Amino acid sequence: MMRSHYCGQLNAERIDETVTLCGWVHRRRDHGGVIFVDLRDRDGLAQIVFDPDRESTFADAETLRNEFVVRVTGRVRARPDGTVNKDLPSGEIEVLAHELEILSQAKTPPFQLDEHSSVSEDVRLRHRYIDLRRPEMIDRLRFRSKVTTAIRNFLDEHGFLDIETPILTRATPEGARDYLVPSRTHPGEFFALPQSPQLFKQILMVAGMDRYYQIAKCFRDEDLRADRQPEFTQIDIETSFLEEDDIMSIAESMIRDIFQKYLSVDLGDFPRMTWEEAMRRFGSDKPDLRIDMEFTDVADLMAGVDFKVFAGPAKDPESRVVALRVPGGAALTRKVIDDYTKFVGIYGAKGLAWIKVNDLAAGMEGLQSPIIKFMPEDVVQQVLERAGAQTGDIVFFGADKITVVNEAIGALRLKAGADMGMVKEGWAPLWVVDFPMFEKNSDGSLAALHHPFTAPQCSPAELRENPATALSRAYDMVLNGTELGGGSIRINQPDMQQAVFDLLGIGEEEAEEKFGFLLNALSSGCPPHGGLAFGLDRLIMLMTGASSIREVIAFPKTQSASCPLTDAPGPVSNRQLRELNIRLREKPGAAES
Repeated sequence: MMRSHYCGQLNAERIDETVTLCGWVHRRRDHGGVIFVDLRDRDGLAQIVFDPDRESTFADAETLRNEFVVRVTGRVRARPDGTVNKDLPSGEIEVLAHELEILSQAKTPPFQLDEHSSVSEDVRLRHRYIDLRRPEMIDRLRFRSKVTTAIRNFLDEHGFLDIETPILTRATPEGARDYLVPSRTHPGEFFALPQSPQLFKQILMVAGMDRYYQIAKCFRDEDLRADRQPEFTQIDIETSFLEEDDIMSIAESMIRDIFQKYLSVDLGDFPRMTWEEAMRRFGSDKPDLRIDMEFTDVADLMAGVDFKVFAGPAKDPESRVVALRVPGGAALTRKVIDDYTKFVGIYGAKGLAWIKVNDLAAGMEGLQSPIIKFMPEDVVQQVLERAGAQTGDIVFFGADKITVVNEAIGALRLKAGADMGMVKEGWAPLWVVDFPMFEKNSDGSLAALHHPFTAPQCSPAELRENPATALSRAYDMVLNGTELGGGSIRINQPDMQQAVFDLLGIGEEEAEEKFGFLLNALSSGCPPHGGLAFGLDRLIMLMTGASSIREVIAFPKTQSASCPLTDAPGPVSNRQLRELNIRLREKPGAAES
């Protein structure tokens, strides 16, 4: 062993012991002929003292620079009075160096580890080997490792088998673009990287594995945001012979245990809310219940007004008109309101109507708004009464197609809640249930809201008769407005699967081509089964308070799905392309360059 202890393990109990430490030079200070070095390793910092009485060792210490890798042997002693650092586990002691070995020199780092906040993310990712040395990054990855181990232990104790599924598989429609891998041995054909292990875990249930789990890598070629990556890690779970309540209970217990063990937080029993209620009250199927604001439907009050901005959507069954009361919002400046108007425009809203309630008792004279002149006084008063408006509030309005209103005013609820300091401390877990089976595409055709293997709450005949109103046996776990995971009971009868395919416009030939192996399995004695999947990256992001999942992944991609560290993706040689029977199109303008 090259060392006897980690730096963070040293404390007053080690005084007078001789120890050997290995690590990086975090900081070097020369104080009146004595050299102090803060030595850093994975577990923390230790102060090393180099005394000029040991000439050879002191001379080597004078050459040390930040990020040199060294090995130090010395005696642990108490720090002098007045120099104790209570912020460090090793803050009561220091090591008087007897021997110093420089294991590796380092060029000047691209940024100081304590100055990362002013460094661009691209620079941090390009030099990730430096960035990962920061204590907070080490702590997050250590935390992730512990949580992953706890998840494995929990599922093992509940009878789940850890089974790997293929990474090279075939393309299936799961809602995002596939990453494709050309096959050298099958010219002109492609593998796809799995968006999830969905089909394989269902086949494992047909095979009698009963309870399966996997910490799985998944791949989706989609537009990125703070909580998305092209490759991500999923806690994948599937069971046989359990109802949705049983599966939800197991998953809830697992998450509750993790929070209790690592954050000392008791999440309690998770409330349940139907999808319809969530969309009606919050415009979102993953509402953040820490914000005490919700939608008020006012279409019935607006249908008869002359103000077409409200009257039109109020009379349209495909639209909705809602009010959002923001307590204390009357203090918002016009500039802030204009900024909010631009913000909701991102989601397709054409504008943002509002009424400031400066003095509720003064009636119309106590209101400030560019729209109340177009509305009867009795309607205005009814709207304010229904929304629960009080003096000092502002009421925003959304009037448009249902999707636009839900997305725009739902996003405004989150933004205004954060801006106004209305986000309560703590955790707000929730199960969202009773999702619709289908949603409509712009051309009127149906698409699966989750995926085409989700079981409905009705028979095949009832599904075919009323697909638009059919509910699924799906469930999502939401925490603080983030979807932690979701799942469903799956279809285990061929006639039900065929009914879903028919409604989705998936013909017999297409179904056989894309899902033939699953359909054959469903006809070979398929047990009732279901499961769910959690986003491990999102879970760790929430638990550590990180700003994005990139902060809890060792080697993430950028917002443009590239890796600055390795410069991936990158070109490959013509020889490799020929082996794969691929010829690239010439880029426009390439012939002239």
